Amino acid sequence: MTTLAPKMQSQMGANIVGSGVGDGPGPDVMAASTLDGTKVMSSDGEHVGKISDIMLDVRRGRVAYAVLAEGGFLGMDSTLRAIPWGALTLDTDEKCFFVDITAEQIRSEPGFDKDHWPTMADPQWGATTVHQYYNRDPYWSATRAASEGDVTDI
Repeated sequence: MTTLAPKMQSQMGANIVGSGVGDGPGPDVMAASTLDGTKVMSSDGEHVGKISDIMLDVRRGRVAYAVLAEGGFLGMDSTLRAIPWGALTLDTDEKCFFVDITAEQIRSEPGFDKDHWPTMADPQWGATTVHQYYNRDPYWSATRAASEGDVTDI
């Protein structure tokens, strides 16, 4: 996996690697609830938490963020962090997600707690607090380009 690079990366969805293709749903189309609790590994190979929620942008019909829960005991007092969906890679062999920044970078990201969620629909918060931190173009930029027929940046 790579670390933060100067150029922002455009990606509409999570990457999928591994050989885990079988009958039924997955890995290309899956119930969001099947991904809850999936461990997340950093680019330096450290287990940094588990997916606690998958946030949908209802108006655009897109997955907006995965919420990473890190620390705490039985979900209590955990630090939550929003990760752009396009910054994740699902490894079907390892049954985990990889994120392409280091564990220290993830721990340095401003998080939130279960009682004080940010306004995730706020484009300013999404662009500067989340997408820029993970070196990703905001997902709604890719949606706009696709709807306007310009798919060269996607």
